[in-house]
Amino acid sequence: MEGVTHSTSPIISAPATAPAVAEDLIIDMQGVSVVRGGREILAPMDWQVELDERWIIIGPNGAGKTTLMRLAAAQMFPTTGTVTLVGETMGTVDLREIRTAIGMSSSAMAQRIPNDEKVSDIVISAGYDVMGRWREEYDEMDYERAVEILERVGAYHLADQEWGTLSEGERKRTLIARAMMTDPELLLLDEPGAGLDLGGREDLIELLSELADDPDSPAIVMITHHVEEIPPGFTHGMLLDEGVVVAQGVLEDVMTSGNLTKAFHQPIDVTYNDGRWFARRSRRGGAHRSRS
Repeated sequence: MEGVTHSTSPIISAPATAPAVAEDLIIDMQGVSVVRGGREILAPMDWQVELDERWIIIGPNGAGKTTLMRLAAAQMFPTTGTVTLVGETMGTVDLREIRTAIGMSSSAMAQRIPNDEKVSDIVISAGYDVMGRWREEYDEMDYERAVEILERVGAYHLADQEWGTLSEGERKRTLIARAMMTDPELLLLDEPGAGLDLGGREDLIELLSELADDPDSPAIVMITHHVEEIPPGFTHGMLLDEGVVVAQGVLEDVMTSGNLTKAFHQPIDVTYNDGRWFARRSRRGGAHRSRS
């Protein structure tokens, strides 16, 4: 998976005034593009995410998914366009102010965690945006919040275990708990199903489906390579290919055989059954969309 690194691009000058933003609009990207070394990583695009929406970003390797996620996490500036996150426009405020309202889980973060770090410390230290305990001071409310979140993601029993002893599925739950520790308005999940076996994947999908159905959950954006990992309850989707938006909008309008065929450059059949999506290469060499 593409790693998440800090941007070295120059800071864009702040506009005189930030544009007005709808109260429930969590992500608002207008005319956004990313160019590096003369190569267009992300073509000019618009994208809006509202508070009650749950988005899937899907596409082949190199499609621009992680670049888009880094923009949504306020980890980099676009080359063109404006990015407004949780009501604040990048370039008009300190990025740290934006990041406090965004929770993120990624494999790059997982690689930074020492094997002897306790799960409870991994979660609670999110409040200071640090990895693990050091010299920070936490109060009773912090501890209560950490317990509440661990219980919510089904990981309370892991609180005293060390990171190095966890299964891949337990690690995913721990990272999601950490991402939710600060009660974010936006939850970003970068390929949370990567590396999981079938049982672990299904457990994770069940958890994410519960979060999606909870009206108190933040807006959610999840990257995946696999249609089968889309949890029930997710409402919207975006298909990317080589930095270009193939389709975006309501999930059932996006997850079609025609759209996936275009994005993955091979004939794909898409089916929908009992709240789940499935995709496979078409045996007929053509593309069509079927629902059951």
